[in-house]
Amino acid sequence: MNLNIIITGLLLIASGAFTAGSFAIPFGKIKDWKWETYWLVYSFGAYTLFPVIACLIFAPEFSRVFKDISSVLLLRVFLLGAVYGVGNLSFGLSLRYLGISLGYALSLGLMLAIGTLIPPLMDGRLKVMIESSGGGLLIIGVLISCVGIGLAGWAGFLKDRIVSDADKKRSVTEFNLIKGILAALLVGITGSAMSLGLEDGREIALFAEKAGVDPLFSVLPVMLVMLSGTLITTIIWCVYLGLKNKSLSDYSLVFSGTRLGLNYLFALLAGLLWFSQFILYGMGKSKMGKFTFTSWGILMALTIVFATLWGLYRKEWKEASFKIYMLMIISLIIIIGASFLIGISGSL
Repeated sequence: MNLNIIITGLLLIASGAFTAGSFAIPFGKIKDWKWETYWLVYSFGAYTLFPVIACLIFAPEFSRVFKDISSVLLLRVFLLGAVYGVGNLSFGLSLRYLGISLGYALSLGLMLAIGTLIPPLMDGRLKVMIESSGGGLLIIGVLISCVGIGLAGWAGFLKDRIVSDADKKRSVTEFNLIKGILAALLVGITGSAMSLGLEDGREIALFAEKAGVDPLFSVLPVMLVMLSGTLITTIIWCVYLGLKNKSLSDYSLVFSGTRLGLNYLFALLAGLLWFSQFILYGMGKSKMGKFTFTSWGILMALTIVFATLWGLYRKEWKEASFKIYMLMIISLIIIIGASFLIGISGSL
């Protein structure tokens, strides 16, 4: 496959990784709302509002596609989206308890490895690729990325040991290492259902292309089905927490008219940034040839990089020593290099 096309795909996926790594930044502007309140508003935008708008703009034939697709396939993708919803809720908790940089590094690390290897392992493409010259490069890329992510996690652990609780909570107000690690582990186990859902949804994407949807945007109908499942899981959990914490009144309680409106605006902006990654990801994935599963590892790895940079900007590492800073920088370089190895492996 033409290497220039692969590079174009990598750049598009990298752009998606930037929006993915940036989506949590608007949450810092939300005032007086509990986590479950702004997470549900964000989720409505990310999983329903913006996917529907994107389909209407870029894939207006999407409704015809669903009529021609097996209901069994649609249900499977929907259920994988529901499982991913558990992972995404856990991801929100990992950011809440660990901060942006460490939360991304630990949570997306497992999603990268599992999400890159499981789909092709299940459908046989991994065996085909391993037998080719690109297979070894794929495995090496995943292993190297795990080393980089491990170093990033180690840097976060070292920072946790030397920074006082008061300093931690200046940048991460609800910092809790144990809760954060448990949430990150659950993300890794369940969150890779997103990758599996995207791969299972390839048939939906092919139907979309036959219906006249540009291949660059054929993944959008897949996202609409899958994220519908994600939204259901999110609604159940956030409403439960709202009842438990008596926070359901947050949606209408007026601290001031302007503040309430800004809270909705920032939560929906987070949803727009999060979903934008998949428009760019879908465009990049369409250029990765038959080994599209390599795209997931690239997205996860580069998202960690951009999120870590935001964490540095937000001074989450302000009290860390020069040695810990250097360890984090080295881990970012390793992750970037590994993501390109994973991507190029699909062209060999």
